[in-house]
Amino acid sequence: MKKAIIILALAFMSTSYAQEIKQVPQISVNGQAKVKVAPDQATITATVETKGSNSKEVKRENDKQIDAVLKVIKKNNIATADYRTQRVALNPQYDYAKKKTNYNATQTIEIIVRNLNQYDELMEGLVSEGVNRIDNVMFQSSDLAKHEAEARKLAMKDAKLKAEDYVSVLGQKVGRAITISDNSQTYSPQPVYARMMKAEMSDSVSTRETLAVGEIEITANVNVSFILE
Repeated sequence: MKKAIIILALAFMSTSYAQEIKQVPQISVNGQAKVKVAPDQATITATVETKGSNSKEVKRENDKQIDAVLKVIKKNNIATADYRTQRVALNPQYDYAKKKTNYNATQTIEIIVRNLNQYDELMEGLVSEGVNRIDNVMFQSSDLAKHEAEARKLAMKDAKLKAEDYVSVLGQKVGRAITISDNSQTYSPQPVYARMMKAEMSDSVSTRETLAVGEIEITANVNVSFILE
């Protein structure tokens, strides 16, 4: 009997405790922040594409052009760690009308340009040496982690200010945070599609300013629950 009474008492205490937890006054708000920064580097994705009826010749020509492209990259003092072959393909394409098979060879190289002053000269060199497709150019910040941290702090401040605004008319104060959830999406810069540059550009044209990189936005979004005092 005593054991049953103890179990009932514990059950009552647990229920009371759960009810007490549920009745803690609190407020949940969303905090947002955006940090705008000027990009200081770019990632270029460039492709050399060759076509023909003989697979070996098509591949050989593609390799020859890629070799010239790599020399341009090295000439511009791009670090070895900052460029890599992204894709290599050699595909047959059957022409049903002519009843013959042609071949299409492609090699795609990804290049990180850490000094945007090199951008024009590098792009001109790539195109003149065989790159016939610029797939995309993404402008980025080298201090991404620093700017993400700043955005998170600003988002938390925004959440607290919102909570204080809501409860200011109630005569209550915002206490400590009891839950914080980060709803920020992984930063992914939008690609800026670049037009091909003519290899026969004159010196006067090649010195023109051809970039308007603007700013990139780094955002943070949090949900915070505060106890009300």
